[in-house]
Amino acid sequence: MTTTLETIHDVPVLVCGAEGGTIARESDALDLIGDAGYQGATWVVVPVERFDEDFFRLRTRVAGDIVQKFVQYGVRLAVIGDISRHTEASSSLRDFVVECNRGRQTWFLTDFDELRERLRA
Repeated sequence: MTTTLETIHDVPVLVCGAEGGTIARESDALDLIGDAGYQGATWVVVPVERFDEDFFRLRTRVAGDIVQKFVQYGVRLAVIGDISRHTEASSSLRDFVVECNRGRQTWFLTDFDELRERLRA
């Protein structure tokens, strides 16, 4: 798994590369959380391409389980990339994304510029 530690507006961020294993279950989230803790990151940034398709189908509970692990361990998660095809197909997912983006724990963002802007605030 290719990851790099970056500091964005004084915030330590573990950035995952687009290449690497698929994130499909809680154990995959725990690996990222552990890596973030080891490197001192408070945020983990994961490109949408890394998530299993079930992550975007809320009825599978994959997204809920993964997000909950990040919450439990106090590590924040940013999902970066275009998920419009998923949100157009599911009003539940669209509502979930809107709710997440209102908070400071889990964000669904289109690109790194949006992440930089939100971390500046």
